[in-house]
Amino acid sequence: MSGGQIAGLIAAIAFLIIALAFLLLAARIASVTKEVRGTVKEVNTTLNVVNAELGGLTHEVEALLTKSNTLLNDVNGKVAAIDPVFTAIGELGESVSELNTSTRNLATKVSSGAKNSAKAGVALKVGRTAMKLFTKKKTRQNRRKSHGKGTFLVRIYSWRGQRLGRHLSADATNQRRAEA
Repeated sequence: MSGGQIAGLIAAIAFLIIALAFLLLAARIASVTKEVRGTVKEVNTTLNVVNAELGGLTHEVEALLTKSNTLLNDVNGKVAAIDPVFTAIGELGESVSELNTSTRNLATKVSSGAKNSAKAGVALKVGRTAMKLFTKKKTRQNRRKSHGKGTFLVRIYSWRGQRLGRHLSADATNQRRAEA
């Protein structure tokens, strides 16, 4: 075998190895393609099922959205109708607070007035007592002057310390004794 034949043989073997490599590669590509075709078929089947159900689901979602919008509008209307009630409740709370403040002020004024009236009452009692004492003193002086020397004062007290006596003249006492 000559050098040219050996080179040809090496080239033929190299070509055979390359051809076998391509053949193995083609076989693998064919099997992958077969698997991809099966997967694509399954995907197409699934998409067809989803598309078929999606139409019904879309109608249900649209109906649900319509009902949600209707309910939201109804709630907004009712909230708008109730809003004056909350405003009135807030104003009522303010009125009650003002009433409490006014009541506290009135109670303060009444208690101050009660203190002042208590002072005035004490002053009135002192004044009445002083007037009674003055009147009593004047009455005694007038009686003594009118009855002369025969007038005396009899004071009789009960066991509780209450005064029971009165002014008597000597003539009145003698008359009572004579009648008895």
